[in-house]
Parts: sequence; structure tokens; C-alpha cells
Amino acid sequence: MATLSDVARRAGVSPATASRVINGSSKPVTDELRERVLAAVAELQYVPNAHAQLLARSHRSAVGVIVHDVSDPYFAEITRGLQRVATDQGRLLMICNSYRDPDRELEYVELLRGHQVAALILAGSGYHDDAFTRQLNEKLAAYEATGGRVAVIGRHEHSGDAVMPDNRTGGHLAGRELCALGHRAIGVVAGPRILTTTTDRLAGLRQALTEHGVDLPERRIRYAQFDRDGGAEATARLLDSDPELTAIVALNDSMAIGALATLRSRSLAVPGRISVVGFDDMPVARDVTPALTTVRLPLVDMGVRAMSLVLGAAAPTPRVEVLPAELVRRDTAGPAPDPARATASTTPRARRADAAS
Repeated sequence: MATLSDVARRAGVSPATASRVINGSSKPVTDELRERVLAAVAELQYVPNAHAQLLARSHRSAVGVIVHDVSDPYFAEITRGLQRVATDQGRLLMICNSYRDPDRELEYVELLRGHQVAALILAGSGYHDDAFTRQLNEKLAAYEATGGRVAVIGRHEHSGDAVMPDNRTGGHLAGRELCALGHRAIGVVAGPRILTTTTDRLAGLRQALTEHGVDLPERRIRYAQFDRDGGAEATARLLDSDPELTAIVALNDSMAIGALATLRSRSLAVPGRISVVGFDDMPVARDVTPALTTVRLPLVDMGVRAMSLVLGAAAPTPRVEVLPAELVRRDTAGPAPDPARATASTTPRARRADAAS
């Protein structure tokens, strides 16, 4: 590969002059010299060494983002918001997938610190893990001591700028909606126990049910991975243990789609026999059949706000921005069925008889 020295020799200028042209330095260079350098760059197909440029600059240009899985629609939407601000400000986004592995997240913090990123954003849920939290905060403090900026999305035990989706209120909205529709036998398809997101959404849901006199025993909660297959498997376990359920709350939309698949495979009508409520309002929620009733979070705005915090002016004290949740009514939640009719309608033959009558 061609080097800066090769470009300088081809253009007949000093390496310092070639560097000023290539890096857009504010120091004046004549038009004739600039044209010679750019022509040499084109002829030699020279590509600047990004690491060398980073070491030579006092201004850091890249931003590191640690997500659980960017292929997950939840994180894809947040990343769209992050990218929007980064692009507007000419920043490079370095995205790292942790796949919900705490040790990998710690490794990525060290890696991004080594790359001298200007800012670091943790865009996934926090963990109920004291040892991990202590190590993470130590590494973030060391990074911030070098001038790096940090923001988190979601509930983390970190003292710094944060964008907080109102997960607890969202869970409350889902529970209140189902209670208003007359449901009392409600099951929950939950994410991993270790995640603060799971805890907060479940706490809000439980509060709403308690306010309406509805019990939520542990046997009606199934924990699984926050994805479609996890939702399908958890729904199957719920139905096997409690076939009289009339509603299911899935703590994210991917799990809700898995729940709908399981219900369809068992010929259980939605919402006639059993209602489903999701969480997040991912783009696919309006396109599934029936369209998913869900709790909407402003996912893109969460990314926009987090990136704006770390690239904007620093504040003397940590800033916490709470972004609201709202219920989006579509087609998967309806009134609780009459218990006798619900039992009779469990089989396709019974439903056909119902329709004929």
C-alpha cells in the first residue's frame, strides 16, 4: 500500500505539505500544490492510516456504542437515532455487540478506550450484578479521567448522563389496559431476570394488576431470551401450565410475535380467545396479523438524545432524561372472553360451531 511519503515524492512536495492537504489543515497551501497532492493520491490510490491520524490529532472523532445486539429491532431503532446525530456532526460510529454477555461489555469498554473514542454510549439494559457493576464503573471512570464522555440508555448503576425509557410506566399501562378489558388470568412472557429492563417493566405491570385486585403469581411468569424464539417457547410453557389464561403480556415486541406464533399453532384466536400486549412498538408491530397492541417507546429519540448528550457541552452534574411510554391500541387486545365460552372455543371445531351460530 502507498504511504504518505510515496504521495509526497510523487507530488514533489514535503510529507508535511502532503499531510496538510490530505487532512484538510487550516494552514494555507497553494492551489497548485493541492492539485499535485490530490493527483498523487488518486494515482497511488492512497488511503490514510486512520489510527495514525487519531494519534496525531487532539480532536477525537469516533464514538463507541455498546449494544446487546444491533440486529434486534429495539437496538436497530436506537442505533438509527445515534447514527443520525453522529452523521450530522461528522462522527464515526463504532458499534460493538455484546450479546448480553457482561464480560464482553467490559472488554469492549477497554477496547474503545484504547481506540481513544471521543465518547462511549452503553445502549443496553443494566444488569443485576454487583461485581459486574463495580468493574464497569471502574473502567468508565478511568476512561472519563482521560477526557472521554459517557452516556447510558436504560437503568444502569452509573453516575452520569442517562436517557431513561419509562419502562415502569409502560408496564403499568399494559396492565391497566388488560384489567380495563376485564382480564384477570394474565400471564407474562418476560426477558432474562438479570436485566433491569425486565425488572422495571414487570414491576409496573404488577403494580397495575395489584391496583385492580388481580393476582400475578410466579407460576404465570416465564423468563426467556428477549427474542422471537424466547417468546414462543415461554408462551408454550405458560399455556401448558395454565390453559385458562385470557391474556399475555410480552415484555418486548419480538417476544410478542413469538407468542402470537405459538397461539396460532394451537389454534387459539387472538384476541377472541386470548389477548396479547407487547412492548416497544417496533416497526413490525403494525404489520403482523393481527396488528400488535403494544407500549410505545420513542426508540429513535432515545438514540438522538444519548448522542446529543455526549457530543454536546458537558454539564457540572449528571443529566437524566426520562422519555415517556404510551399505549398503542391495535388488534391483539380485546375484552376478556366469557369463561365457559373461552373453554368451549379452545378447539377449531368449537370455534367453527360458534361462528356458524
